[in-house]
Amino acid sequence: MAAPPRGNTGYNVYFITASAFQRRLLFSKEPMARLFLEVLFHYREKKNYFLHEFVLMPDHFHLLLSPTLSLERSLQLIKGGFSYRAKKDLGFIGEIWDKSFYDRRVRGLEDYHSFKYYIRRNPVKRALVGSPEESRFSSAHPGFVLDDVPQKLKITA
Repeated sequence: MAAPPRGNTGYNVYFITASAFQRRLLFSKEPMARLFLEVLFHYREKKNYFLHEFVLMPDHFHLLLSPTLSLERSLQLIKGGFSYRAKKDLGFIGEIWDKSFYDRRVRGLEDYHSFKYYIRRNPVKRALVGSPEESRFSSAHPGFVLDDVPQKLKITA
């Protein structure tokens, strides 16, 4: 589902959280979860951002992402692209996303590893799985190939 890792650059890295509308358990349904990952990797393959880590929870997602466009545009592609496809392909009716998203700029390698740990442990913390690798909709699950730790962060470490 993913291309080989791409070298990264001087782009900023962000920890992103976005929630389903009214925290609905939208992604507990496998077709919705699979479609979200399809959209997420589609825009990554188009080089709209570098994807370092992700987890899809039943009612929200977390990403470690380096936009090649603006951060807002990257999230518009992910959230808007998913909304369009969910309505078109799965016949979903209604609101999908909360209007806003939370972002925090990753300041260094230590920050990066803290967010990576949080993302990978989130499904375990919520008692959805016993280990990070068991979460099928997470970068911790075997088989996902992601972008490398940004060179910019390695230099500042």
